[in-house]
Amino acid sequence: MTFEIPEGLAPEVYALAWLVGEWRGTGVIEYPGIPRIDIEQSVTFDHDGGPYVRYTSVISVVGDGDDAGPVWGSETGFWRVPPVVPEGITIREGQHPVEVLLADASGVLSLYVGAIGGGRIDLATDLMARTATGAEMSSATRMYGLVDGDLLWAWDLSAFGQDLQSYASAHLARVHREE
Repeated sequence: MTFEIPEGLAPEVYALAWLVGEWRGTGVIEYPGIPRIDIEQSVTFDHDGGPYVRYTSVISVVGDGDDAGPVWGSETGFWRVPPVVPEGITIREGQHPVEVLLADASGVLSLYVGAIGGGRIDLATDLMARTATGAEMSSATRMYGLVDGDLLWAWDLSAFGQDLQSYASAHLARVHREE
């Protein structure tokens, strides 16, 4: 299968081109104090020609039959490939630096920095901030990987006094649109 750069995508974010589109799938959330929850996730990476990729994600609890369960979390943000490597980030040959700014509906803002290359993205928080009622999160890492055409991801979290550990993961397939 041949991959094409999406029409109108800014050259600054060509390294993110393989993410552009809609992805859906299932996964799990499990963390101290949170019993295991099966989830469904819908993710969209799109663009408007600017030097960034827009991102939205909605995670819902798996419902009964065709009915989706309640929304567990929703976030939106922007992914960028900066022109220089941010201080403290190690980039290997074939990789590019990446910055991700996310706003979570629970009242948390996260700034991730990391590297993208070879169908893999590794991110770690550089900054986390929250509203007075936002969830108490202190750090996080995320890993995304393109495996056999699917998007797999894992999210480790340090929150509520816990050390950094697995929080959520999912296996997403690209949604193909009929034209």
